[in-house]
Amino acid sequence: MADPHSERTAAPPAPRRPRPRLLVLATRYWIISLTLLVGVVAALLALSGQLQAATWLAGGYSIAVALGYTVRMVRSIAAGAFGVDLLAIVAISATVLVGEVAASLIVVLMLSGGDALEDYAGRRARRELDALLQRDPRLAHRFDGDAVVDIPIGEVAVGDLLLVRPSEVVPVDGVLTSPAGTFDQSSITGESIPVEKTEGEAVLSGVVNGTEAVRLRATALAADSQYQQIVALVAAAARSKAKLVRLADRYAVPFTAFSLLLGAAAWFVSGDPVRFAEVLVLATPCPLLIAAPVAFIGGMSRAARSGIIVRGGGVFESLATAKTMVFDKTGTLTAGHPELRELRPSSGFDADELLTLAASAEQFSSHVLASSVIRAAEERELVLRPVDSAEERATDGVLARVGGHSVAVGKLSFVRSFAPDAPREHIKSGELAVYVAVDRAYAGALIARDSPRTNAVETLRRLDALGLSDIELLTGDAEETAAGIASELGIDRFQAECLPADKVARVASIRERPVVMVGDGVNDAPVLASADVGVAMGAKGATAASESADVVLLVDDIGRVADAVSIARRTVTVALQSIWLGIAASVVLMIVAAFGFIPAIVGALLQEAVDLAAILAALRSARVSGGGEVAR
Repeated sequence: MADPHSERTAAPPAPRRPRPRLLVLATRYWIISLTLLVGVVAALLALSGQLQAATWLAGGYSIAVALGYTVRMVRSIAAGAFGVDLLAIVAISATVLVGEVAASLIVVLMLSGGDALEDYAGRRARRELDALLQRDPRLAHRFDGDAVVDIPIGEVAVGDLLLVRPSEVVPVDGVLTSPAGTFDQSSITGESIPVEKTEGEAVLSGVVNGTEAVRLRATALAADSQYQQIVALVAAAARSKAKLVRLADRYAVPFTAFSLLLGAAAWFVSGDPVRFAEVLVLATPCPLLIAAPVAFIGGMSRAARSGIIVRGGGVFESLATAKTMVFDKTGTLTAGHPELRELRPSSGFDADELLTLAASAEQFSSHVLASSVIRAAEERELVLRPVDSAEERATDGVLARVGGHSVAVGKLSFVRSFAPDAPREHIKSGELAVYVAVDRAYAGALIARDSPRTNAVETLRRLDALGLSDIELLTGDAEETAAGIASELGIDRFQAECLPADKVARVASIRERPVVMVGDGVNDAPVLASADVGVAMGAKGATAASESADVVLLVDDIGRVADAVSIARRTVTVALQSIWLGIAASVVLMIVAAFGFIPAIVGALLQEAVDLAAILAALRSARVSGGGEVAR
């Protein structure tokens, strides 16, 4: 085997010199730069005695900015949303009209500075999301004979032998071929303790190799690997802008009306139009515009650190106010790894033949039961038979052509469509039966049990403590199976033998809303999409469930559902607190200004302090909450 340090690779390009940070900031926030330049030029003109020119320059620039805000406001109204840009426009225009051009420049600087602070806060809050995206590996080191060559990860084929150097991100899913290796899985699972793996164990893409180079046999293409699917989900969440400021816009109309009325009253009582400008300067809407987006982005960042991807800020609102939680059973509340307890062949079939035919057909099923049936056959050292064709029917079962025989495997109603005489097998509470028909004759049943997850009861207790006591179980399994699991977990309401359409209909009929649906697998995609909030367990690649869900749990841990609710509650609370902090401070200062105690230029400076306070308050959503979350 080649020495890992003797790879044949192309020389890396010379690193680009980074631009000075001040230049980067000046170009990124060019409106601030331009406003400062206008202010300096206007000040120089005033000092040189050209006061009128300075007034025209500062006033004209401020009005131009106000026109820009007007265009943005018109576009918002055309899109059906009323924001708070009107206050900014009136504040700038009023200060110019009453001759307070210095104050108008400060208002413009404050508004552009508010946008810059929001952008900075958003970048800071998104650092976990950005770090995940930036760690997306671009190259893989593939063994080519005795040498190692660098190739784009898109060129990795299943079966390629790869080298993963120390501290590198594993590029694709694979199986470890080195004797042992240590991997940091924190970016995938949230667990901080490195995991040791031995030869033959699966290694997911996205984990970080330890201090020694290891060899890996690729088991999936880059596009199908775990990390690339997670990156796609994170990118979609980071791009999501929908509903981020919906929370703030609820207060836009009353706050705007109050500010205009107070300013008009101060003008009417005093007879001085300057009072109107002084009040409106302190009514600029930065706390409303900034607080909610920063809080929601911070919440998304906090969730990402816990292995929870939230697709948009609006999801937090629905999740935080949820009234009903609905769970799928198999693979959600249960471990999803049923253990075969008993084989019940009918007359004319023996146990090994029944299991061999069922396992052969189940090779083409994506249901969690399929892997258990196949594993049971492997444990008995049974040789699976070739399959000529196979068709999976979602939630029902698989119909396959195995060695010249027509084999149907699945739930009783499905198998009865091929073998009408199939009897309902007696099963114990919590057990489930997989029925088999061969050539339209009943062949028998496989009895299995899928035990509840070890932390399922604790998760339900946590949800109850968070106020989500209205919990329901929906499953396609038999009545006896559903009743047993529901009883073990303390769930009073359940519905068994559900088709996907039945689950969708049940979720739609629930009156206590918002409704959160938690599930996994392709079969849950329709109901996840139809619920107010769909939560997909495990993010198992590019499954339809992950694509349909609003929240994706990167870790196959039911406890993260309670974490998601807890983070959502905290995020919305912080957003509301930040909004009210900004509103309260602005209202107090406006009332003081209405009596003429705060000049316009001082008011503009004070409002900047209010903006900063609102942003700092909103950034708390990115921090770990004081309790109610699973220890990592």
